[in-house]
Amino acid sequence: MPNLQCELFSCWLEGQVVVPLTQAVAVGWSGGADSTALLLALKAAGYQVQAWHVDHAWRPSSQAEAEQLAIRAGAWGIPFYTARLDVPSGKNIEAEARAGRYAQFVRWGRELAVGTICLGHHREDQAETVYMRLLQGAGPGGCRGMHGERRMEGLRLLRPLLHVPGVALKQALRQAEVDWFEDPSNDETGLWRNRIRQRSFPAMSGSDTDPVQLFLRWKVQADRVAAALDAGAEKLLAHEVADNEGRLSISWSDWCSSSSAVRARTLQKMMSSVLGEGVTPGRRHIQAVEVWTSKKGCGGLDLSRCRLYRVKDELYLKPASHAFAC
Repeated sequence: MPNLQCELFSCWLEGQVVVPLTQAVAVGWSGGADSTALLLALKAAGYQVQAWHVDHAWRPSSQAEAEQLAIRAGAWGIPFYTARLDVPSGKNIEAEARAGRYAQFVRWGRELAVGTICLGHHREDQAETVYMRLLQGAGPGGCRGMHGERRMEGLRLLRPLLHVPGVALKQALRQAEVDWFEDPSNDETGLWRNRIRQRSFPAMSGSDTDPVQLFLRWKVQADRVAAALDAGAEKLLAHEVADNEGRLSISWSDWCSSSSAVRARTLQKMMSSVLGEGVTPGRRHIQAVEVWTSKKGCGGLDLSRCRLYRVKDELYLKPASHAFAC
């Protein structure tokens, strides 16, 4: 058994209540340093922790690694569950792996009656995510990085280590005499995050810039701007009306008097409400809506899976499956 009394393990979760200690909580366990440290930190804190391991089938050795993790979890007294995904198509293996992984987490949550899963993302991961979102042209909402808590199809996802440096996680594992798997894919520069980690951030550091501090400061600013936009959107949606056809309506005059940034955030919230959590408009849709608004909302505007249209002083958004009538 590892030395779970190591102070470095216990301090990470101070002030956080992941779940009541009487409830089970899962950890997405890859076998790497970050998720291993999180698994043992929760175990040390007295949580009834389970290890959920998804084998992405990226390399031949992954199945053997899953078997080794099962043995290790058994020695630690931690229930272990594993599933192997289909071999990725190669078009976008990161996106495929992420979608498959989260879908499996949701299935396990339902099957095992576990409502919370913790993920081992740390401070540097957060900074990398903010930088990646900036490169993708994301707005303030996207540049907030990863959320410490979110829900996905009834499953609560927590990231309790976002404030912890990655080096601290490895230091704690070494002190506890616990080793971990180093994923060979971490060296593949064809993956965007790896290029950031191996090239962009070291180049910034070589120019006397701390990229982690820099992009975490960007995150703080994005949090402030996003909060202001959320407040504006909530004000605009304060008198939102939903009907039995699945339509949402708000005041057209209030819509026009709001800033374009608040309108974009309002549209995101409306689309998520009509089409489901996580469904948001793309940049081209937002631009098209702004042009349409400047033309006084003449006619209707088809967006992805929904339609935006105006009737007198009401702005409507409805699923595209409904017949259009106004």
